[in-house]
Amino acid sequence: MQKKIYERVPAANPELPERIGRLNELAYNLWWAWNPDALYLYRKLNKTLWDHVQHNPIIMLQEVPLATLKKAAEDPEYLSSYDKVMADFDAYMNDKNTWYNRNYPNHSDKSIAYLSFEFGLHESIPAYAGGLGILAGDHLKESSDMGLPLNAIGFIYNQGYFVQKISEDGWQETSNFYLDFHKLPIIPLQYEDGSKVLVSVSLPGRVIYAQIWKMQVGRISLYLLDTTIPENSSYDQQLTAKLYTADLETRISQEILLGIGGVRAMRTLGIAPAVWHMNEGHAAFLALERCREMVEEGKTFEEAAAIVRKSDVFTTHTPVPAGNDKFPIWLIEKYFAPMWQKLGMNRDQFIDLAKENTEWGEQFTMPILALKLSEHNNGVSALHGVVSRNMWHFLWPERKVEDVPITSITNGVHSFSWLSRRMGLVFDEYLGTDWRMDPDDPKNWEKIDEIPDQVLWDVRRHQKRMLNNYITRAARKAWLTGSVHPVQIIAGGVLLEPDALTIGFARRFPTYKRGYLILRDYERLIRLLNDIDRPVQIIFSGKAHPADEPGKLIVQQLYRAIKDHRTGGRMVFLEDYNMDIARHLVQGVDVWMNTPRRPNEASGTSGMKAAMNGALNFSVLDGWWAEGYNGMNGWAIGTEQEYSSNEAQDDADALSLYETLENEIIPKYYNRTDPAAPSADWMPMMKNAIKTLSPMFSTRRMVSEYVRKMYLPAMENK
Repeated sequence: MQKKIYERVPAANPELPERIGRLNELAYNLWWAWNPDALYLYRKLNKTLWDHVQHNPIIMLQEVPLATLKKAAEDPEYLSSYDKVMADFDAYMNDKNTWYNRNYPNHSDKSIAYLSFEFGLHESIPAYAGGLGILAGDHLKESSDMGLPLNAIGFIYNQGYFVQKISEDGWQETSNFYLDFHKLPIIPLQYEDGSKVLVSVSLPGRVIYAQIWKMQVGRISLYLLDTTIPENSSYDQQLTAKLYTADLETRISQEILLGIGGVRAMRTLGIAPAVWHMNEGHAAFLALERCREMVEEGKTFEEAAAIVRKSDVFTTHTPVPAGNDKFPIWLIEKYFAPMWQKLGMNRDQFIDLAKENTEWGEQFTMPILALKLSEHNNGVSALHGVVSRNMWHFLWPERKVEDVPITSITNGVHSFSWLSRRMGLVFDEYLGTDWRMDPDDPKNWEKIDEIPDQVLWDVRRHQKRMLNNYITRAARKAWLTGSVHPVQIIAGGVLLEPDALTIGFARRFPTYKRGYLILRDYERLIRLLNDIDRPVQIIFSGKAHPADEPGKLIVQQLYRAIKDHRTGGRMVFLEDYNMDIARHLVQGVDVWMNTPRRPNEASGTSGMKAAMNGALNFSVLDGWWAEGYNGMNGWAIGTEQEYSSNEAQDDADALSLYETLENEIIPKYYNRTDPAAPSADWMPMMKNAIKTLSPMFSTRRMVSEYVRKMYLPAMENK
């Protein structure tokens, strides 16, 4: 019999005045993260404190003085806002007429399990590393908005990713931090007697346990596994300590916990998913656990695998080898000998499930395991689909490349998480509010051209001022510590000019992203930066993985150039890249630049966020931009040509980058006599970008494609 599980929702501040008491309840539902009016309720209490606590409502309620709360509870203006937000929240949570229920009423009883190594939901919950996590977070938010019957599984990392500091010499220094779970919007699940809800998995010579926490993301439940509990040894408590460790034994243990433990968590919670979505290969062991369950019930492995394949969905996110986990065979033998016996298989049969011959010998490759045990597979852009079919063609040698069973669903971004509040209000005024109901419908964006140029330009200038103010505050905060050199304050952006052409470049720093490309003709770059009449500014941000030495060298190369007095302070590096920095950048820059070595960028999403905020993309024709670029909504770097060497490709792309800046971007931006007046050359491109890219690359379009192309076929494929 299933034991009843209780959610003990804490009160962030038990002394909240009753009139505004539901601020406690709201703090424990991430709905606030994409609703500006809800965020306003906390920010209004004390803006300085709000920024200090990294926009965390729970810490805000814990630290704001009681007198301030009592004053708010008596303020008619505040109470009016409070009542409206709570009415909107209740209407949202209780709405039965959702997109999913309207379109698929006969499938509302079939749930979807979504498993991911990381979820980027808000800067105050730093349990994400980069694009994969941000995409997963946006997937959950949009699934909530659309009313999908989806439950997610992940980890709550008590040390998150890492804190980045850039030394005076430009070297990336990393440090750990520790999350206090009592200050996060996570809810401990308990049984009636108050005991923790646990799941367990077997590792060599021992059993480890994970506590299940719950994070409410609108209508979606995200269940988070945590091994930092007394039931585990100090070593095993580190399994959910931090993201993307380089230690293989820790990594395989984490993936066993996510995949096998994730299935067991669903069973413990009494959830019976009809669809299992593996967001990247990290979760692929879930397919083995599902097969094991069926073999124990009397099926052969072949029979079980045939059933599992029909309801498994697998999304691959990168063609880059470092992003496709592989384990040496000896490690698989160490960890999975008991499993293959339970599956009724021998060692060779089990290894063959995911064996790949590599330059380092035979490896057990997680994406191969996922592909072999899923009928529903996709890349994350049209070009990435082509690349993936070629990459994994050897698994289906009897088929033509185009018939390899990997389709594509291009990524999107959650509009309401990334669009500036002021731009959203302009859209409401000129487009009507229907765009909020169906952000993926191109018809709702047709009136963009009717927005007066000056109105859009004023919003853009406001967003740039917000970015400049944000950078200045961060630089002043660093200076006040007394621990940084003056040149680091200059490198932090204090000399930026609000009306100069500003380019943003922010992302992880693996070598294929080519963060160094803009430096290839350094003297030419210096001239562009310091043109008296038409200066250019470039803001960089991003992290290299702690084990990625070449990536850290790229960061250092950039930083040393940024410190060069000849740049005039017009090149900037914002350290410790996070969602808050990202939001300010995509809303505040004029141009979003992306320079990956084609075709290694599976998709990318930051440029999509910039586009809806009125920035123009300037990118290699890779990932999403190969689909989004139409010649009038931004610029391309290079062509789709293939090159004989990386050096030749870098030379050609750098030349294209400089020439496009000199001949297209800079002249169009500065074709105006007054900074307060819009450029007649710039505005048509800005409007074209907003109109064409906002609906095409919204998560509403993305998730609806997952429903139609993956989830429904998996539900019905019995």
